[in-house]
Amino acid sequence: MKHNYSGGLCSRRKKNGKYSRLSILFFFQGILLFACGPFQDTRTDEQYDFCPPVFEELKVESDNILTLLFNEPASIPVSGVSFHPGLSLQGISLHENEVKVSVSGQVPGLEYSLTATCEDNNGNSLYFIAAFHGFNSQIPGILINEFTPRGSSSHPDLIELKVTENGNMGGVVCYQGTYHNWDNRLIFPAFEVKKGDFIILHCKPQGISEEIDETDGKDISGGLDVSPHAYDFWIKDGTGLSGNNGVLTIYESPGAGIIDGVLYSDRTSESDDKYGGFGTRKVMERALELAGSGGWEPERKQIQPGDGINPEDSTATRSLCRDKKGTDTNTKNDWHIVPTRKSSFGEENYEEVWK
Repeated sequence: MKHNYSGGLCSRRKKNGKYSRLSILFFFQGILLFACGPFQDTRTDEQYDFCPPVFEELKVESDNILTLLFNEPASIPVSGVSFHPGLSLQGISLHENEVKVSVSGQVPGLEYSLTATCEDNNGNSLYFIAAFHGFNSQIPGILINEFTPRGSSSHPDLIELKVTENGNMGGVVCYQGTYHNWDNRLIFPAFEVKKGDFIILHCKPQGISEEIDETDGKDISGGLDVSPHAYDFWIKDGTGLSGNNGVLTIYESPGAGIIDGVLYSDRTSESDDKYGGFGTRKVMERALELAGSGGWEPERKQIQPGDGINPEDSTATRSLCRDKKGTDTNTKNDWHIVPTRKSSFGEENYEEVWK
């Protein structure tokens, strides 16, 4: 098809019938301008995807199923998975953004690492490592039963747990804080406990060799405030509890369900208007997470410092205690402060109230 250009420089010819150089220049400029015009982009979103899947979480569903969560559908070849310590891989199945990994041989509470390579529908791959603890089907009933957040050099901060149902402690974790926000934690090894047993967590150890985690007997460890009637455990590099404002929690394992929790605070919403009255973002976020998980019941819709146990009158020997019955309404009403030198770690709580 021929195009006639009338008028202007493009219509001028030389006598021999050829276009002038200027005519040819304008002709090609027209072609270039036409070629650079906008075109409809028919590519799909997937054709723009150069990002690998994002690994979000590993859930230990049972003694033979692990669930891996991603931000998009992903696949994992059997050859791309390994465990340390070793586990027997039985198979892998895909369920949209979830990958189910079948295994056998988990030891309750033992820490494992999973190493794998996953790939999305466009071939973008991710190499990742995820830690988890062996599934425990015999989680005991446990309550936070007594604690001292205002310890001294001779009587450092302590937390006492009381076993309310028989079970195995493997993988159970106690946080100074919550699962998503904590300062110190202790993950228990596997050992059997019975209803009525006590476990003492030493929150600020001296770091001496006599401080031994007890699983086979209750009279093995040395150190400050050990009890021959309780299992003593020492939080490695523990810095102690906050004296005024804090959250303590116990979970079935890291990332699993909450077993018990406590909020304590000497603040009120009127005493401090920062971060809901808690004074710091850290404590506010922990209090919100505790309430959101059902571990503490606020009086109003939004949890406040006044919902917590007030530690103001507590000391290194005036501990915060539940009653002997183990009343558990997840409120401050379950708690009292005992008189001076009446803390009872490793034994039944003293019921007389300070003042």
